Amino acid sequence: MTHPTDTPATWFVTGTSRGLGAELVRVLLRRGDHVAATTRSVDRLLGALSDAPTDQLLPLEVDITDAAAVDAAVAATLDRFGRLDVVVNNAGYGFIGAVEETTDAEARQMFDVQVFGAWNVLRSTVPHLRAARSGHIVNVSSILGLTAMPGWGLYSAGKFALNGMSEALAAEMADFGVAVTIVEPGYFRTDFLTTDSLTLPSAATDAYPGIREMTEQHLQLQGSQLGDPVRGAEALIDMVVSGQGPLHQLLGSDAVSLAQGKIDALAADLEAGHDLALTTDHR
Repeated sequence: MTHPTDTPATWFVTGTSRGLGAELVRVLLRRGDHVAATTRSVDRLLGALSDAPTDQLLPLEVDITDAAAVDAAVAATLDRFGRLDVVVNNAGYGFIGAVEETTDAEARQMFDVQVFGAWNVLRSTVPHLRAARSGHIVNVSSILGLTAMPGWGLYSAGKFALNGMSEALAAEMADFGVAVTIVEPGYFRTDFLTTDSLTLPSAATDAYPGIREMTEQHLQLQGSQLGDPVRGAEALIDMVVSGQGPLHQLLGSDAVSLAQGKIDALAADLEAGHDLALTTDHR
């Protein structure tokens, strides 16, 4: 069992002031767990949690791309709660633009948050979980960490990288009793598809009208996404508390459909390229 059953668990969660992160913190606090919640704005976090009990909350204003700031936040968590049980890497944002349109600065910023920020959290927290020989790491990716579509190249690149790191980490942690789960949601009814969470390219061209149209469609989708963030948060908690679950945990019927499409396409590619692949070994 990776989750304590006789005492409130301590959760360290990033990206908590809105969306799935805020709902996760709200449900955890109502359960009576201890929560260290990192955000870029503590005021926005507390505003989002105005209807939740906050006695067991440690709000932390942290830039996760700053390794020293992450280390200080983890130290503050241990000082306040005395233990660390579950780590959730949830911080991130969206980006819609063609690969050609993506600037160097935009690409580096995305990887700083989605990959290197998560890596900072892992470098700081894994030693404590490993020493305790228990715990659970949840890296919140996306269905676009399994498959990609036009306009989402940069976002998918960051999530694909997070998935690869997480798969390796899961194997490394297996001997230490620390579980690792990659959560891959579809579209949830949060503000992810608003300009608060979605970035557009600064160097957009007129060569990709299809992507511009898709961007407008996504912005209009706001408020009608299939996924329920409260149910998503509850499902994530249930998975951790049970000590069960696959390495890749999809959330949402749309995620399941897209993942099956990727599996089918990959199987078709494997069959189509099978004979050629076998010609490249030494003889």
